[in-house]
Amino acid sequence: MSNKHSVTVERSAAGEIWDTAKVIIEALAIAFFVRLFLFQPFNIPSASMYPTLRIGDYLFVSKLSYGYGKYSFNFQFSGLSSQPLVQCCSFIDFPGRRVWVDLPKTGDVAVFKYPGDTSIDYIKRVIGQPGDHIQMKHGVLYINNQEVKKEPVEAFEDPQGESGSGPLVKQFKETLPNGVSYNVLDFGDIPEVDDTQEYVVPEGHYFMMGDNRDNSQDSRFLNKVGYVPIENFVGKADVIFFSFKPDASLFRPWEWPFEIRWSRFFNWVG
Repeated sequence: MSNKHSVTVERSAAGEIWDTAKVIIEALAIAFFVRLFLFQPFNIPSASMYPTLRIGDYLFVSKLSYGYGKYSFNFQFSGLSSQPLVQCCSFIDFPGRRVWVDLPKTGDVAVFKYPGDTSIDYIKRVIGQPGDHIQMKHGVLYINNQEVKKEPVEAFEDPQGESGSGPLVKQFKETLPNGVSYNVLDFGDIPEVDDTQEYVVPEGHYFMMGDNRDNSQDSRFLNKVGYVPIENFVGKADVIFFSFKPDASLFRPWEWPFEIRWSRFFNWVG
C-alpha cells in the first residue's frame, strides 16, 4: 500500500512540475509572439529627442503601425542609436517593401534603421513626407515654403545637463500643418542646423528630425542620416513603460525609489 502511495505522490509531483513548465512555456511563447510581431521594447541612451524622450526612458514600439518589412524581425533588446545584442531574421525580405503597410504620418515619433549601418537603431520625429520641401531658416522649420508655428513656452529645466546644456534650456511648442504639436529645445544660433539648404524628400523616403534641434544627428545631415527609406522603419513609438535617471546604479538599490522617474510611467509618446 505504501509503495502505491509513493508512486502516486511521485506522479502527482511530476504532473505539477509539468503543469508549471507548460505555463512557463506558454507565457514565453506569448511574450515571444508579442515581441516579434506586435510591440518591441527599446531604451533611450541619447539626448536627441529631449524633451519628449529622455535618457533612461524605456518604451514600446508598435510594429503594427507601419506593417512588416525587412527590418521588423531583428530580435533584440537594445538602446536606440546603439549596437543590438542579438539579430535574427534580418535576411527576410518582403514584396512591395512592407506587408499590411500603413505609412508613417507627419509628427509620428518612429524607430528606424540608420541608413549608413542598419545594425543601429535611431528614433526621431517624422517631419517630411515624400515630395515635401523641408528647410530650417534662423531656427524656424519650413515645410513646403510655409513657416511652422513656433511659440515660446516655459524653459525646460535640466539641472543634470542631460540634454546637452543646463540647467535651463529655451523651449518652444511647434505645431505642424496637420495639427500635431510637441515641444522642441533650442540652445541658440547654430548655423549648421538652424540655417540649412532646402531638402526635397525623394519618393519612398522620409525626413526625420530630433526634438532636441541643436543636438540631433538627423536628416539634415545628408552624409550621415539623410533621407530614410520606408523599408528602414521598425515601428511607431507608443508608450513609455519605465524610466530612470542616467546616474542610477544596480549596485545602489537603496537609491532606486529616488532614481526612478515614476511620473513618466505609461506616458504616451507624441
